[in-house]
Amino acid sequence: MTATVAYLGPAGTFTEEALWRLVDGLGEITPLPVDSPSEALNAVREGRADWAVVAIENSVDGAVTSTSDAFLEASGVQVYGEVELPISFAIMTQPGFSLADAQRFSTHPVAQRQVRHWLAANLPAVEYLAATSNAAAAQAVAEGKADVAAAPLRSADLFGLEVRATGIADLATARTRFVLAGPTGVPTPRTGDDRTSVVFQLPNEAGTLVGALHEFAYRGVDLTRIESRPTREEANTYNFYVDLVGHIDDIPLAEALRSLWLRATRVTFLGSWPRYRDSDSGVVPSTMMDPARLAQAEDWVRAARTGDLGELGD
Repeated sequence: MTATVAYLGPAGTFTEEALWRLVDGLGEITPLPVDSPSEALNAVREGRADWAVVAIENSVDGAVTSTSDAFLEASGVQVYGEVELPISFAIMTQPGFSLADAQRFSTHPVAQRQVRHWLAANLPAVEYLAATSNAAAAQAVAEGKADVAAAPLRSADLFGLEVRATGIADLATARTRFVLAGPTGVPTPRTGDDRTSVVFQLPNEAGTLVGALHEFAYRGVDLTRIESRPTREEANTYNFYVDLVGHIDDIPLAEALRSLWLRATRVTFLGSWPRYRDSDSGVVPSTMMDPARLAQAEDWVRAARTGDLGELGD
């Protein structure tokens, strides 16, 4: 059976590379290039695609806000997996073009912020043209709409361009995290090294955010990311995006989310899935309460309710 996977196109983007790393086990794949993360997620919601791959976080610029907003716009989608890619760019032009004649430079806005040092040193007076994706910038060069592009190396082959420089990135350790999203369903099974993501809104009152975060801290649930975005519904109201270490099947995390639900005006569950790890990296020890100790506490409460505390001892 063929699965259609929407991604930020055209072919040659980092998102397409992430797609092929994330779809193992999904059977035969039909890629569906689209123009934005929102369109990719909407394709899943509307049934035009079975899955979507979108960039969610960059190690240089933080959260990809267009994706964050898109998850709330495209209700009915959920994350099932992730991958991280090292990010560096190639500079490309049409064959035989002289960089000294360049007047128009194109790449995605996130990429533009990651190659500013190279631009300042090599093309300081060039006009910047924002592209919907890095590969779209390469396509613009091929079509004569731009003179120079910063894009993945594969884009040069796809669009018949000449590579003028490689490994271009202001920060050599830059990485981007991509996620695989599908229709809402049962989360990916717990592995013991998982990530859970939720979005919540709180009453606009003093101390509500501190109280919500306390629910995680008290139970030893680690937050690896927290971002706020305006709700666009009412002034001074925000959506809080949090990534948590653990799975919704972990008792401490589940209890924290239950308590968060009682405090919040809205909670959206984005999924629980295995955290991406390089092959040489180990599992980070969880700071959550010991599951065995929690089970003992549950037995004690149950015995107290039924009058059987004597059977448990002190």
